[in-house]
Amino acid sequence: MRQCITAVPDGPSSIGPYSLAVAASGNFLFVSGMVPMDQATGKMCDGPVGEQTRIVLSNMQKVVEAGGAKLADVVSVRVFLAQLTEKNFAEMNAVYKEFFTGDYPARTTVGAQLMNMLVEIECIVRLPT
Repeated sequence: MRQCITAVPDGPSSIGPYSLAVAASGNFLFVSGMVPMDQATGKMCDGPVGEQTRIVLSNMQKVVEAGGAKLADVVSVRVFLAQLTEKNFAEMNAVYKEFFTGDYPARTTVGAQLMNMLVEIECIVRLPT
């Protein structure tokens, strides 16, 4: 079984040849890298890492919910920071803890070359049965 999510009401939609998320047999949802695009304006946020992280995770939450789960069902997260500094890591981490609490998902954070953004985040979700 394979089901693609390409748009979310009041949330992000694909802006290229990819799906926002793909549900696969075994009850997993693979969520593409979410970017700090403000859905109200359609523009990329150019604010600091914390502000961009909040937009990214809000968009991710909408995609996860459209897939039939919630953030508590996320099992793995990959965070990509354009500038991997202690300050940016701390800002991202502070906002991240607003969205994920308690039993945190596994996570990797890496420095990456990103185009016109400071943070991009993807995740894998175990869908409720």
